[in-house]
Formats: sequence, structure tokens, C-alpha cells
Amino acid sequence: MMTDVVVTEDRGAVRIITLNRPQRRNAIDLPLRVALAERLDDAMADSMIRAIVLTGAGSSFCSGGDISTMARQGEEKTRPRAQAAQRVVRAIWGGPKPVVAAVEGSAFGAGTSLALACDRVVAASDAVFSTAFTGVGLAGDMGIFASLPARVGPARAKQLMLLPRRLSGLEAFELGMVDAVAEPGSVLTAALADADAMTAAPPLAVREMKSLLARWPSDPFAILDHEVDSQAKLFDTDDFAEGVSAFHDRRRPVFTGS
Repeated sequence: MMTDVVVTEDRGAVRIITLNRPQRRNAIDLPLRVALAERLDDAMADSMIRAIVLTGAGSSFCSGGDISTMARQGEEKTRPRAQAAQRVVRAIWGGPKPVVAAVEGSAFGAGTSLALACDRVVAASDAVFSTAFTGVGLAGDMGIFASLPARVGPARAKQLMLLPRRLSGLEAFELGMVDAVAEPGSVLTAALADADAMTAAPPLAVREMKSLLARWPSDPFAILDHEVDSQAKLFDTDDFAEGVSAFHDRRRPVFTGS
């Protein structure tokens, strides 16, 4: 019986999505990237889910693309494969709900890209990150040319891509690649705590935040117009009214996404 390459579990309003190829250190082959995009789309569309945690089964987060399934081939075959990988990132960036990466063990190549594509990255202090694409003659994908410069700056991103080195979770945190560090073995717990805290935020406002942040970098004056559009929509929502009412009542607001 074939094992599902991506599995899910709900913890209240948080959905855990787990890459499930531990025998390959969760390397990304075509079936996994298709399944992962589908599971992300499902979570983004589920009204009961407010946040997502992305992690890997076994001892690794993701060891990158599955090199055992790679061979020289023409663009007509390569393009659909690459587009399937980008669909995963489009689901994260374009979806209305925050995604937290929980990184234990290795995150190499596309594994680093996948983690950095998330809205928050929590890593074990001894996790290992490396861009590693040049080792197989590739430049990199899954959004790394947007996410890495956004996190560490373009000059440092250039060095990390051209001269790949292995960074511990702590070193990645110090560079800004990682948002929080946890003790080995406790990363999922820490990521779930962060995701659970995010579920208390107003869903419609979170959706607009993600949409606005996805437009960076762009014309700053255009961002001003988009901010006006978002605020105008949000002022006419039940969640906004609840937030104002809770403020006056000196209580914690309960947002419903309406």
C-alpha cells in the first residue's frame, strides 16, 4: 500500500501539513509537490482553519529536490515540473492564512526555499540550512530569489547563493533567515503555539496583510492605494465592529472572519 506523501492533522483551528517521505528525508519529487499544493489549497479554503504549520516527518524538514528523479531533459518536460513546485509557493503567498514552517534537521536547496516561503520560520538550534542549488548545476526556485533577499538583504543573499554553506538554525536566526529558534525536538510545539496565537487575529485583516506584503517590493505610492482599498473594505466588517466594541468593553475580541 502506497503511503501518502503529504499528511494533515487538525489541532483546533490550526492545520498541520507534514511532508511524509522520511525514507528520502522528505525530498520533493513530482507527486509530493502536487500533493503539497493541493493540501495547502484545501487548508486555505477551509473556513474552520485559521493558520497552518508546515513540517517534515522523521529527522528532516526537507532535503530539497529528489535528485534520484532528475535527469537531463528538454524544456517541454522541465517546465511543468518547475511550475508544479511554484504552485506550492503561490498557495502560501497567495493564500489568506499564515503559514508557519517548523524546521527540524536539514533544509537543503528547495527545502530552504520552502521554509523561507512561509510567513514565519521556527527552527531547531541545530537545524541545518543550505541553498545548495549550485551543487547540481541549478540556480534555485520556489521563490528563493524573492524570499531570501527580503529576509537577509540582496548583498547577503547573493553570497549565500553563490557560495553555499551550511548554517545552523542559530546562525540562520542571526542572519534573519529564521524568525525563532527552539530546542531540538520541541520545534513543532513552538510552531503550534505561534500558529495558535495567530488564530486569534481577525481573518479578514490577516488576508489583507498577506496580500499587501506580497506586493513588496513595488512602487511605494501604489502600496498607499492598495492600503486604502484594504482599510476601506475592513472598516465595513463584523470583525472591525467587534474589535472596537471589545476595546470599549475592555475585553478580548472574538473574531469570526465576517
